[in-house]
Amino acid sequence: MAVAVTVGSITDELGAPSFVHAFFSTVSAYCEPTGWGRRFPHLMNELYQGRLPYGSALLALAELQQAKAILSNLPPTAVVWDIENRQAKPPWGDNIASQITSLGNYFVSSTGRDMFQILEDALVASAEEQRDAVLQ
Repeated sequence: MAVAVTVGSITDELGAPSFVHAFFSTVSAYCEPTGWGRRFPHLMNELYQGRLPYGSALLALAELQQAKAILSNLPPTAVVWDIENRQAKPPWGDNIASQITSLGNYFVSSTGRDMFQILEDALVASAEEQRDAVLQ
């Protein structure tokens, strides 16, 4: 069963739970040196936990944009598949598409869309529509 982000009546599929966990693990590993959710509490402690109140959407959007900027400077081989088990590797290993050039564009949803873009769109919609973003 795939994980999706929902705002109101719009749902966008992200991918397998392990893939979504890898996305957040990678963000935390490289962007939060003092621990999960310390630098990006809205993104990591609210959205990742299942519900981001619309009042926090613009704060989470800023966190997401900062994370992408940082990860865009790291090679795809630096992916953290599971922050609790740093030795874990993606099921496909290092066999990735040639257009993936950094961790900033590594995460592509099961529907072929950039995960950063999906989450950005959802957070903007959450703020504009005043509806919580739900990760399920």
